Amino acid sequence: MLPSRLSSVFRTAAQGLAVQREKISVASRNIANAQTSSPQGSSDIYRPQTVQTSAPTQDSFRNVLLESVSSLKTTNSNHISAPGETTHSVRSEQVGNLGPGLEVVEQDKFRYEYDPNHPDADENGMVRYPDVDLIREMTQMVSANRLYEANLSSIEAEKQIIKRAFEI
Repeated sequence: MLPSRLSSVFRTAAQGLAVQREKISVASRNIANAQTSSPQGSSDIYRPQTVQTSAPTQDSFRNVLLESVSSLKTTNSNHISAPGETTHSVRSEQVGNLGPGLEVVEQDKFRYEYDPNHPDADENGMVRYPDVDLIREMTQMVSANRLYEANLSSIEAEKQIIKRAFEI
């Protein structure tokens, strides 16, 4: 089993993978539902979604750092103890939680088109569709795909570093 400070790289990269996977999924749903409509007054219409990410807090970094330092074993009684070694403890599921957080948010953005023969048209002949910018969604998808590949590359690089360390 890898120590937590080594596996934290994998957990952080995995969180980045999850964010990019969700961005790709949201862009796909938005594109797939760009031409869906519903009757006027119905709440069943698809609402365009976005992924909002949040950076980890400074407390998360501090907790990971303190856990990493306090888990070091002293081999000599003359060595200095880590600050806060006896008073600070971090639960293991929090260690390495330095990746971005995410939240999928629905937006009430709609566009209206005049089509009096459409079954979902209102009394003025207007049909309500989700306001999805296909170019923006495709750009988001390509960008998320590239970032997903970058996270995979960082995982592969870390695996190679660990493999070479075991060869020494």
